[in-house]
Amino acid sequence: MSVVAIFGGRSEIGLEIAARLSAGNVVVLASRPGGERPEVAGAERVLHVDFDADDVAEHGAAVGAIEAETGPIDIAVLTFGVLGNQKLAEADSAEVVRIVHTDFTAQASLLTVLANRMRGRGAGTLVAFSSVAGQRVRRPNYVYGSAKAGLDGFASGMADALHGSGVDLVIARPGFVIGRMTEGMSPAPFSSTPDQVAAAVVKRIREGGPVEVWIPWQLRVLCFVARFVPRAIWRRMPR
Repeated sequence: MSVVAIFGGRSEIGLEIAARLSAGNVVVLASRPGGERPEVAGAERVLHVDFDADDVAEHGAAVGAIEAETGPIDIAVLTFGVLGNQKLAEADSAEVVRIVHTDFTAQASLLTVLANRMRGRGAGTLVAFSSVAGQRVRRPNYVYGSAKAGLDGFASGMADALHGSGVDLVIARPGFVIGRMTEGMSPAPFSSTPDQVAAAVVKRIREGGPVEVWIPWQLRVLCFVARFVPRAIWRRMPR
């Protein structure tokens, strides 16, 4: 029996991943206080935990409390995040700080707490969610994109630091995901659904493979080509 912890336990992708990993396991759904408490079919036990990702000072205590209740976390998936308001961010630095804090600082903090615990045990799997938006940051969403770029770099370096430790860090790089977070926005080329993202991530967890998981795989080629697009053209690219 494994302990699967989803940090961002009400996110669509997180719940899809939990459903795929639930059979016979303990599933921890860690999310902000209040709101719905989703069920996860097939789990041996589902534990709902109040967790404020932005309160980085409490990350260590939060993880410690979970493990005191369930035992060591075997698989930890970080699915919390905000898209933010780009227009507002360009006029208000507080919105910039809010986006970067949740999408980079809080992620890096929690990954560090979890990695240190898993490295001490010599086992565990971590999943961090980057984005193609961070591969070459675009004008229409440069605040969100830059936060994801920072997280991608951090997670890439951490994956190398963890090599040989028994801890597996997976970096998921989905493109546009059709769901609550992007409601009202026109889907971009090679969009995916939470179900498709979860399927790709769980396949990688179970079967192993490269650190990076591109969802869908075609985005890897597109992002490679994007590096060579002249800036004069790139700055006019849509979201």
